[in-house]
Amino acid sequence: MKIETKYLGEVVIEEENIIRFEAGLPGFDDEVDFVLLDLAENDAFQILQSVKTSNLAFVVTNPHLYYPEYEFTLEQPVIDALKIESEKSIAILSVLTLKDPFKESTINLQAPIIINNDTKYAKQYILNNDQFNMRARITETEAAVKGED
Repeated sequence: MKIETKYLGEVVIEEENIIRFEAGLPGFDDEVDFVLLDLAENDAFQILQSVKTSNLAFVVTNPHLYYPEYEFTLEQPVIDALKIESEKSIAILSVLTLKDPFKESTINLQAPIIINNDTKYAKQYILNNDQFNMRARITETEAAVKGED
């Protein structure tokens, strides 16, 4: 199917790649279907694009690229809702706020996006502790900025 996107114009997506946020995203309760779009020549970042609303998209990344020790425990209701059977089936992403210069950009570690790659169910999970920052600094590294070859 074809969708119009915020950053990449019109793209063709496969319906089996649509990620479902049953309760929407915080602040976007009616937005439930998204797709992850790759950026050319950049393995570190992706676009989490609404299927329904072309102007709604977020730049996301694997938080472990910037914070290798980043970890938390999912509560059982979240595991059940996303039908997670194995830790290996999940992807964890964080929303970026990009700024110029890039070193001023931030990453939201307080509200990671959890995706079950097997079922395509997802949820933005707001952590109930002060250990992680909503606006953690990003440090430029070769792998994080250019992607790994």
